[in-house]
Amino acid sequence: MLRHLFFSVAVILFSAFLGGSALAQNPAMPDLPQTTPTNPAMTSRHNDSEKEELYARFTDYKRSPNAEQQRFAYPTAKEYLRRWGGQTDAETKEVHRWVLEYERAMNQDRLFAAYDAKEYVKTFEIGRPLIKSDPEYFFALAILTEAGYDNSLTGNSSLNAESADYARRAIALLEGGKVAKPDPFKSAEVARGFLNFAYGTFVKDENPIEAAAAFAKAVRSDSPYRTDPMAYHRLGVAILKGEFAQLSNEYNQKFGGKAPSPEETAMLRRLSTLVNQTIDAYARAVALSTKPEQQEVRNKILAQLTTLYKNFHNNSDAGLSELISTVLSKPLP
Repeated sequence: MLRHLFFSVAVILFSAFLGGSALAQNPAMPDLPQTTPTNPAMTSRHNDSEKEELYARFTDYKRSPNAEQQRFAYPTAKEYLRRWGGQTDAETKEVHRWVLEYERAMNQDRLFAAYDAKEYVKTFEIGRPLIKSDPEYFFALAILTEAGYDNSLTGNSSLNAESADYARRAIALLEGGKVAKPDPFKSAEVARGFLNFAYGTFVKDENPIEAAAAFAKAVRSDSPYRTDPMAYHRLGVAILKGEFAQLSNEYNQKFGGKAPSPEETAMLRRLSTLVNQTIDAYARAVALSTKPEQQEVRNKILAQLTTLYKNFHNNSDAGLSELISTVLSKPLP
């Protein structure tokens, strides 16, 4: 898919470092130190010496230009963490980070392969335990969001609620600056566009206010959703069904048949802003629907836009054609 980035050389190399499940067992590796299940009693100095020695061995394996030597870095790191993983010194934190990235790279191929084969349920079966053990695993959160979204396009909504949660968590990582590499997306902005569009799609019926906020982020991102007519149409619908409907009901209950007041004027102004945002979103959807295969949908959106526009312009469509022809040259309201 266009939003994906091909796997990096680093990921391929990580996968190449694996030699099967036997790598995690010391007996299969005579070069690694043999250890007993429990640590023998030793002095603090002896313990520190062994820790430094194992860390140095891990570093040598990791930096070795020899691929066969590099294979030993992972089991050595796991042995280090088994014995000293609870400590908080800089070296232990480094080993923790390296193992985390290594294990993420190990899992990416099979996770993406299941998704690429359109085996969406299998993708979730693989991804769920990975996310449970690594809650900030952006790649897995993103792939499961994509799998859930594509699954919904088949008419199956069984994964929607779970997918919405994964999308929400992936967006939070992006917005929190916790994503160094936005794989599987080409860029962080493409990720931002898709994840918000998908999240908005998942929640648009039960929570249109949240959906409108997500669609607004999607169309403001530097991604294909900036020029996607469907994204703008869904944005307009979500504004109407969400905040506009909620505020309209509140307005009628509080101020119906009553004299104007500052509070009433402020709420009316907010309603007017929401109407203008909705009309703008619909107009952009129409203006961006230029492909032959989009014309049927364009005509339907135009009919909706015309009715909406006339409702708030004294039953007149004067100025609507000009709005549609110029709307893309204006900033989003």
